[in-house]
Amino acid sequence: MKIINIEESVFEKMMDQFGVFTQKVEAICNRNRDKSMAKWLDNQDVCMILNISKRSLQNYRDNGTLPYTQIGHLKSDIRCIIKPKTLNGLLHSLFRKRKN
Repeated sequence: MKIINIEESVFEKMMDQFGVFTQKVEAICNRNRDKSMAKWLDNQDVCMILNISKRSLQNYRDNGTLPYTQIGHLKSDIRCIIKPKTLNGLLHSLFRKRKN
């Protein structure tokens, strides 16, 4: 392990810059707070709520019945997420179809 000595003034400048960086990150997080992952559902959650299989969920996504957001390039279970608001719309739609 190396020990590196720096002048106190350099250390203080680094800490000030780190503080500015931290404030910028916090500002970005606060601006996008409504887009947090806590307000999204993954495939497993959706399957449990709708009491459907993963294949049925895939069919809903493929035919456009259930819009989703894809994270990354693959359509794996973890990378596809759905807003609860969208899921509520699907539930109402399915309920109306079954009622008629």
